[in-house]
Amino acid sequence: MKRLFLILLASLAMPVWAAEAVPVGDDPAIEARMVKLASDLRCLVCQNESLAGSHAELAEDLRREIRELMHQGKTDQQVITYLTDRYGDFVLYRPPFRSYTVLLWLGPALFLAIGGVAWYLTLRRRRAIQAASQVSPEALKQAADLLDEKQD
Repeated sequence: MKRLFLILLASLAMPVWAAEAVPVGDDPAIEARMVKLASDLRCLVCQNESLAGSHAELAEDLRREIRELMHQGKTDQQVITYLTDRYGDFVLYRPPFRSYTVLLWLGPALFLAIGGVAWYLTLRRRRAIQAASQVSPEALKQAADLLDEKQD
């Protein structure tokens, strides 16, 4: 019981040992550029998370590599070119419009158009079925007259 109390007491004191996070980069300007650039890049592991927000090891390596390239004097566009040459357009959140990304860019509009056409055809077919199933009073009278004639 005494041991459990000491463990509990020690665990409550742990936040006292916490310190503020030390910035990884030594140059705040490069760190700000890296964060801005990494927010426009996709984490290759997480895929739905930006490179800046990901905690995957590969994302940390890529951020470190981006910092090194920026320390070498590379511009943001040169860093993006380097990463796309190495990892492909998948690393970009907004891939360029190319022949192999046409479906990516135009796919949502294409699916919306297909859905609209299917909806229109379905409504048209329903109206035709409803029109065919509704019989006019004149047609009913003619059918009754024909039945009466046959019975006589």
